[in-house]
Amino acid sequence: MPPGPPKLTAHHSDTLRQIFAHPLSHNVEWHAVVSLLHEIGQVDEREEGRLAVTAGDRTVVLARPRHRDLGAEELVELRHFLESVGYGAAEG
Repeated sequence: MPPGPPKLTAHHSDTLRQIFAHPLSHNVEWHAVVSLLHEIGQVDEREEGRLAVTAGDRTVVLARPRHRDLGAEELVELRHFLESVGYGAAEG
């Protein structure tokens, strides 16, 4: 059986719960998401504040939000990426 995703700290688990909250949470802070992404994979800065995040064989490029919190589209994209690398609402 292949190993699952790395175990998260309580702080990162809280961020994951916020990302997968129903209805969508409107107060998921960018800096908390970046910290979580550093925990689960390789994060490389790109031009214009974008981050390329690689976990396993998956990579996503995320744009820094205009405000400190992520919007609905950004949260949905992040959810899809996290699910594709083995994280979901139950892990939080």
